[in-house]
Amino acid sequence: MDSDISKAFQEELTCVICLGILIDPVTIDCGHTFCQPCICFAWEEAEIPDMCPVCRGPSRQRDLKTNIILKHLVSIARKASLRQCLSSEEHQCEIHKEAKQTFCEVEKELLCKLCSQSPGHRNHRHCSIEGAAEQQQELMLKQMRSLWDKIQENKRNMNQQLVLVTDWICYVYTYRQLINNTYEMLLPELQEEAKKHSDILSVEESTTLQQLERRKTQMLNKNKQLRKMYQELLKTYQNPDVELLKDLKYILRRCESLLVFLPQPMNPKLSGLPMSGLIEELNQYRVEISFNQEPQNPDVMLFDYVRKLINGQDNDDVFLNSDGSSDLTAWGVNVFSSGKHYWELSVDDSWDWALGVCRNSGVRKNSTIIDSEDIFLLLCVKGSNDSHLFTSSPFLSHYMERPVGRIGVFLDFENGNLSFFNVAKSSFIWKYPTGYFQFPVRPFFATSHT
Repeated sequence: MDSDISKAFQEELTCVICLGILIDPVTIDCGHTFCQPCICFAWEEAEIPDMCPVCRGPSRQRDLKTNIILKHLVSIARKASLRQCLSSEEHQCEIHKEAKQTFCEVEKELLCKLCSQSPGHRNHRHCSIEGAAEQQQELMLKQMRSLWDKIQENKRNMNQQLVLVTDWICYVYTYRQLINNTYEMLLPELQEEAKKHSDILSVEESTTLQQLERRKTQMLNKNKQLRKMYQELLKTYQNPDVELLKDLKYILRRCESLLVFLPQPMNPKLSGLPMSGLIEELNQYRVEISFNQEPQNPDVMLFDYVRKLINGQDNDDVFLNSDGSSDLTAWGVNVFSSGKHYWELSVDDSWDWALGVCRNSGVRKNSTIIDSEDIFLLLCVKGSNDSHLFTSSPFLSHYMERPVGRIGVFLDFENGNLSFFNVAKSSFIWKYPTGYFQFPVRPFFATSHT
């Protein structure tokens, strides 16, 4: 009878996916229980995720919590199995013919009581084998969770890298068209230089594309290594505790070395090509502008809002303004409704900055200023490791090096477009397409100083 009860008890603690004893058991919405690693893998590989592998019922529960009662029962079952194993002759001390009940934490060895008091082990840290096994199980679970997080992070990085490949090709193509159009409008006599720039951009596009593909390959290889290591940890965890205590240090060491480096998505950048005579050409439309400067309206939250767009709308705590920063928003006194106008603004001392033009009314109280169709900006926002360039209307990320010094703004009402230039490099940054401006606008400038 005891044997039947033990067998039934063992079956209830068996995962139907891996057919081993439950590892970090979780119970989903329908009531069925699985190893957390097994159900995560099953959902990740399933054509229809979030479906129970047993009853095919849906499960909306994504933040899986450990079933504490079942985990405790699994622990009891493993301890009973360990005691039975240690009582066998196979695991008796060959020298003293006593059961090995002690674990040496220094040498990672199973010892009998007399061996633990020998000169070679007397000064080492010891604990009971049951306690050591339970501690190592928790250590393995922690390492498996870390490894799973890295697998998911690498997966996100791979998806981001795949998007980057397509975006990079589209971006350079569009940039090439815009810069050629700028040559035709401003410097028609430099068509030969425009062709040279187009050829240079083609080479830069191809070279960067090769680098993006190599990074993608690194991520794919890393994904294989991480998943193989995770499967090995799963298999090792299922071993009897006696084997687990002997082998664990080697597999954990290899796991830790694998987690040291994770390939990050490559953020390609165009350097910006100098255009001969560009600033001289623009200076013929130079105007002096003045601003009404005031502390940034807290309802606008321009730079924090951009960071939320970068990092996800639900993440309110990522990259908020650092302590000691001072935000200022400046609204131009000048109002333009016709002609061509060029001005320059310095961004050297700014942590974040945004400049461009906005409609002559109705902007200040707009709390989602980036989504507004009445404001046209070039923005630079500092992230954790790099600075990022964007334009608004629509919100668009740019693969361009962060300009320093002065930024030139060229407003062309005759063609209905707005362009930005790196003054120090005499290079083109970006241009809003023809036909955007059919209403009066005024200059806009916002900065965040540290």
